[in-house]
Amino acid sequence: MSHQSDTQGDISPTALGRAEVANQAGRGRGRFVTGLAVILAAVGPLVSPDGATAQSGGTLRVAMTAADIPTTTGMPNNGFEGMRFLGYPIFEGLTLWDLTRSDVPAGIRPGLAEKWVQDKADPTKWIFTLRRGVKFHDGSDFNADAVIWNLERFYNPQSKQFEAQGGAISRARNSWLKAWRKIDAFTVEISTNRPVSYFPYVITYTLIASPTQFEKTGSSWAEYAKAPAGTGPFKITEVKPRVSVELSRNTSYWDKSRIPKLDKMVLTPMPEPTTRLAALRSGQVDWIEVPPPDAVPSLRQAGFEVVTGVYPHVWPWVFNVDKADSPWKDVRVRQAANYCVDRDGMVKLLNGMAYPSVGYYTKANPLFGKPKHAYTFDPPKSKAILKEAGFGPDKPVKAKIMISTSGSGQMLPLPMNEFLQQSMKQCGFEHLRGRRVGGHARRLPQRPERPAGARLRRPQHQPRLLGRVADGRGVPRLQLPAERGQLGTLEERGLRRGSPAHRAVVGSQGDRGADAPRSRAARG
Repeated sequence: MSHQSDTQGDISPTALGRAEVANQAGRGRGRFVTGLAVILAAVGPLVSPDGATAQSGGTLRVAMTAADIPTTTGMPNNGFEGMRFLGYPIFEGLTLWDLTRSDVPAGIRPGLAEKWVQDKADPTKWIFTLRRGVKFHDGSDFNADAVIWNLERFYNPQSKQFEAQGGAISRARNSWLKAWRKIDAFTVEISTNRPVSYFPYVITYTLIASPTQFEKTGSSWAEYAKAPAGTGPFKITEVKPRVSVELSRNTSYWDKSRIPKLDKMVLTPMPEPTTRLAALRSGQVDWIEVPPPDAVPSLRQAGFEVVTGVYPHVWPWVFNVDKADSPWKDVRVRQAANYCVDRDGMVKLLNGMAYPSVGYYTKANPLFGKPKHAYTFDPPKSKAILKEAGFGPDKPVKAKIMISTSGSGQMLPLPMNEFLQQSMKQCGFEHLRGRRVGGHARRLPQRPERPAGARLRRPQHQPRLLGRVADGRGVPRLQLPAERGQLGTLEERGLRRGSPAHRAVVGSQGDRGADAPRSRAARG
């Protein structure tokens, strides 16, 4: 499979990277083409005081990169950072990710379903045999009725329990689910709109919440969010809107080998990297995501444990090729943009917390293919291609880029975008303007300064470019990550199997979810 299509211009993503992705969910209108390969942001570091969580019991205080608390209804927003912190630890799917090893891509293991089988006579049908003896945090029983209730919640807008936000997220991640029915108290049949051999992997994203608790909270998702109930190893015991969420150990968890060692975990959103760093150094928190890359050496020298991980996480610009006046409609402009990305410089900017990339996968991966354009930083070639497309010094390329304000998979996107803007200017991309998603408009500096010595300056935000996965024809679609080692929650964030922090949180194994680039369109 090639990751470039010279006829349609499907250009590879901006960055693959950090220890955290899975969903590639396409949203928006029109046709978009994934573009601009920048870096493989390979190392999403986690930091904690050395040995700080080695003992059983106690409370682990975590600073997330999220700008706000992910929703607590059982289908969290905030992309897969939400899944990692307020999804999989509290709620579970019929299948779960198998994280017993960190040196190989993760497979799946039985979750709330003990086994499953694809109907030989009709490959669009899957039969799931459910696990018996599982209780929700509210004490009610898990069974086939609960599974059907949750599928109705996500996929049936006419159901009493339909949740618009959770339904949108679920349908974006799993667009193949067509029908469902209860066979008996512990058996359900789920049908897809076409044969999907990897459906057991996809169903990991459909989390199961307690129907009984929904009724107890007045059949209101807003009220349910204050006192939710899942089946996971942690349960939510306190929600402070926009401040923090407290998770407590579920002593009645069905998998006794995975009952957490911790008493509690407190999750606090801190989107500003230097704020997270200061909180860690001052002892306000015990564990943070994504410290400023230039602070990593000093953290290690001070005795903090810095854990990094690598997997294909795309950090892309996504080109809107449907807009009438979009320069990205011309494949040559998209190719020129890719030839004007200083990937090595970006890696230096991130202090080595990344590595260069020109596709969704590394060149060593068989799925990388044999693309015609093996992009390098080649400004002369970029200028020549732009000239063929009718652009030049008197007619620079103009575009607006939508960016987000925070997120675990986003590294330090404001300085990254400014660096990208600067490196591309020399080729004729002189008017790249940025706009924050979910906030006021913000114009990226026209003449950003390159950080001295390639070290990071203090960023004001943590936005990032958002992405949509496209197939080889440039047509938007959902794509199941082929390298499943990219999926994870606690273990993905650095709680490696056998480490003190890992043992303190989840005993002998970690619980992992998924994180992926959230989908939005870069508008040309």
